[in-house]
Amino acid sequence: MILFLDQFSKALVISNLETGESIPLIKNILHITFVKNTGAAFGLFKNGTIVFILISLAAVIFISTLIVKSIKKGNFFSRPLFNTGLIFIVSGAIGNLADRLRLGYVIDFIDVRIWPVFNIADTFITIGTLLIIISFSLTSQNCNAL
Repeated sequence: MILFLDQFSKALVISNLETGESIPLIKNILHITFVKNTGAAFGLFKNGTIVFILISLAAVIFISTLIVKSIKKGNFFSRPLFNTGLIFIVSGAIGNLADRLRLGYVIDFIDVRIWPVFNIADTFITIGTLLIIISFSLTSQNCNAL
């Protein structure tokens, strides 16, 4: 579902806006702005397409392996925050990887004016990372309570 939302939203943007074009949803707060991002998340490290493809592939393979191992061991549902975080990250990584492979850049469009323009995949990668951090935090607190 995350991958579908990401790719569908990007298809809407690319078919309705020119590069650099911006439509205010809430003036000076939230805009839809079409940006071709050749860098990493939030536009960092421009023009690293090949490197980011390789890093994304490695991350997708690694995270997918973790998810499959957890399912095979039967403990996937015993760590819901951690595994949801992994699913969010891998889904976002696949979404941005699909753009890089197909277009040579990532389509970014969510523009909050105080942050670099980003997309749904970036959002889920960030949320997934936060869920994993929270999961580790709760686990370490449980260990400390023993």
